[in-house]
Amino acid sequence: MNVDVAGLRSIAREHAVVVAALLSTVALALVFAVALELVPGGSLPRASDAALGAIPHVNAVVSLAAVGTIAVGVRFARRGEYGRHRVAMLASTALFGTFLVLYLYRVAIMGPNDFAGPATLERFLYLPVLAVHVTLAVVCVPLVVYALTLAATRPVRDLFDTRHARVGRVAASLWVVSFSLGVVVYALLYHLY
Repeated sequence: MNVDVAGLRSIAREHAVVVAALLSTVALALVFAVALELVPGGSLPRASDAALGAIPHVNAVVSLAAVGTIAVGVRFARRGEYGRHRVAMLASTALFGTFLVLYLYRVAIMGPNDFAGPATLERFLYLPVLAVHVTLAVVCVPLVVYALTLAATRPVRDLFDTRHARVGRVAASLWVVSFSLGVVVYALLYHLY
C-alpha cells in the first residue's frame, strides 16, 4: 500500500481545523470510553501490582517534566529559537501521550481512584481541583492538536500567517495549569490521604 504523504500533508494543511477536530474527537472519545469504564479491563494484559502501583508516581514526574518542557518551549518561541521550540513542544506532547497511555491503562485495569480524605475536603478542595484539571485537559486537546497540525503542515516562516502562536499561547497556559493541578490531585490522593 502506497501512502501519498505529501498529498495527506497538503490536505491537512488546507483543512487544519477539520483535521484537528477529527483527531481530537477520536482522542477524547477514547479517553471518555476508558474513564467511563466502557473499555473492559479484562481485554487488556494486566501488569504486575507493583507496576500498576507505580503509574501514579511516574505520571506525577511526567507531569512535572511536561510543565518544564512547556515553559522552556514558550521561552524558546519568545526568543525566536523555533527549532528548539519545536523540540520542546514535541517533548511536551510525547510526555502528555505517555501520561495519558499510562493513566488510561491503569484506569481501565483498576477503575478510578476514590478520595480517602474527609468528605468536606473532598467537596471543597479535591473535587473542584479535579474538575478544573479535567476540564482544562479536555479543552487543551483540540488546541494542542490544532497547533501541532499547523506546525506539522507548514514551514516555520508560514506559521506567522496562521493562528499557531495565538492558539499555542492559550494551549500552553492551560496545559501548564492542567498538569500542575494534576500534581495537586496526585498529592491529595497518594500523599496526604
